[in-house]
Amino acid sequence: MEKQKKKSRHSKQTHNRQYKDRLWRMIFNNKEDLLQLYNAINHTDYQNPDDLEVNTLEDVLYLSMKNDVSFLVGGTMNLYEHQSTFNPNMPLRGVFYFSRLYEGYVADNNLMIYHEKRVRLPKPKYIVFYNGTKNQPDSMELKLSDCFENTDNEAPCLECTATMLNINYGHNQELMKHCRRLEEYSIFVQCVREYIQSEPSVEDALEKAIDTCINQDVLADFLKKHRAEVTNMILTTYDKDLYEKTLKEDAREEGREEGRAEIRAELNEFKLLNKYLLKAKRYNDLERATEDIEYQKKLLKEFGIE
Repeated sequence: MEKQKKKSRHSKQTHNRQYKDRLWRMIFNNKEDLLQLYNAINHTDYQNPDDLEVNTLEDVLYLSMKNDVSFLVGGTMNLYEHQSTFNPNMPLRGVFYFSRLYEGYVADNNLMIYHEKRVRLPKPKYIVFYNGTKNQPDSMELKLSDCFENTDNEAPCLECTATMLNINYGHNQELMKHCRRLEEYSIFVQCVREYIQSEPSVEDALEKAIDTCINQDVLADFLKKHRAEVTNMILTTYDKDLYEKTLKEDAREEGREEGRAEIRAELNEFKLLNKYLLKAKRYNDLERATEDIEYQKKLLKEFGIE
């Protein structure tokens, strides 16, 4: 019974993430929007959407493997993934995806990988777009090598690096400035979040969020065309109670992490103070500092330890 409960909770959490993932895929499966996103990330100026050769993995073709968006352009093999939760294992997923993508590329281009001549391959580039509720920096690198055990300072023979970009509203403003569609997506998600907190039902929240965004020309063309689909997508995957519970759990976890960081900082200060006192052979001060907090603060100030 307990296993069934855990499975149910996991299913709801997955559903809460699905609407943002599916919405992101719907928007950026459009070649024009995808090209605008590519240009914004890479500071390029491609104008022809047909320059993009989309090769997104599909379940039937690739043994139940499916990624969000992958495409070839400008000599690069691009893999774009959307994540509503922080996942440090994305580079491992990238290895699986790229393996299949390159396998398809070799077959499509009749490359002879068993000959003496070196084959030429498009350079891989892996971007993860994050818009979960936990605070994350604008950008961070996730490396496959961080998962390896017992490396003994020896460089592993395999590496995969994912660049995670925070696309929550207010983050990566320079990127948003150059990709209006991504900015619109960010604004819409934020709008849905805010109305869900203030409105009595998810239905009311969605109606207001969609109307507001259309009136403000945010995803207006997309929402007018796909309003029913977007509404149904969110209603069938969203659990408001679980969302609010997740927000509270995230806040508690952030509070715990801040508390742990403060404790670590205080321990480091105390270790440094002990080092200075031992070097100065001030043993009486060292003993008193372990029991008298105020005296410890006085000594920290004396040694300029902040």
